[in-house]
Amino acid sequence: MSKGRFSNQVNIRNKKASYEFEFIDKYVAGLVLKGTEIKSIKEGKASLQEAYCYISKGEMFIKGMHIAVYEQGTFNNHEPLRERKLLLNRVELDKIDSKGQEKGLTIIPIRLYINDKGYAKLELALAKGKKIHDKRDSIKEKDVKRELERNQY
Repeated sequence: MSKGRFSNQVNIRNKKASYEFEFIDKYVAGLVLKGTEIKSIKEGKASLQEAYCYISKGEMFIKGMHIAVYEQGTFNNHEPLRERKLLLNRVELDKIDSKGQEKGLTIIPIRLYINDKGYAKLELALAKGKKIHDKRDSIKEKDVKRELERNQY
């Protein structure tokens, strides 16, 4: 096995999330993964584009997160789109659950990364969907920022 294949510098982002949603609170959660899933994540083969989180029976799960099948895996390879349990402490779960009951709030993943100890962590946000005019404002801010950076040099 080559050393360069797996990386602890994984930083998979959900770029669409900041455009579609306004973040209210951010949290960091661990993930319950099967053996080949962490290998695929370390290779950078995961996607958060269609993913969302929900709370069921006092536990939080992520649905729609795609982790590609590990190519060197055998018959006990993981299912790419399975639901995965998230690890948060009780206080955070209760806080998210109480705020999540408000109208229009959802829990979305923002970033998937590997921490210093080699564990996969998921950055979550309690978010509110943006309206069309808010999205236009986001585009306008991005254009202004880009123009200022061009003129600076």
